[in-house]
Amino acid sequence: MRRRLAALAALPLIAIASNAQAASSDPLGDLITSVVTGSLPSGAGWNLKATLYHAGAKGVGALDSLGCKVVAMRTVAIDKNLIPKRSVLFIKETVGLKMPDGSTHDGYWYASDVGGAIKGQRIDLYTGSGARSMSQARALNLASLTAIRVGEFKGCPPA
Repeated sequence: MRRRLAALAALPLIAIASNAQAASSDPLGDLITSVVTGSLPSGAGWNLKATLYHAGAKGVGALDSLGCKVVAMRTVAIDKNLIPKRSVLFIKETVGLKMPDGSTHDGYWYASDVGGAIKGQRIDLYTGSGARSMSQARALNLASLTAIRVGEFKGCPPA
């Protein structure tokens, strides 16, 4: 009887542990947790040099390397030898930037594109349509951004 009671008492702890493990791969859940706790996501990451790109630039199409529509202030081009495609990245320096819809950026980007000039510790942030779309991101120190891989996505990145 005591063994059964002990096993029953352990069930909630197992459920909590498995929920915590599942939540670690949930970028939206991590964002909500970070807002509630006042902390930012952390983990293994990269110190990267960034460039900006926009629709209308030479060679930039409407689709990323996955065949998905590029999303302003969300799509990032990466070197797939350094950062895996389909990674969800948190770039803390972009938190608070103005989004195209007027809201503020939460720092989450989706590694769904690659570029011929993106090699090694470099990324390319897609800002939207036309050169004017880059004005918000130009305020960043593009020589040193911190990107943390916080998960991965399936299909196309959310718009």
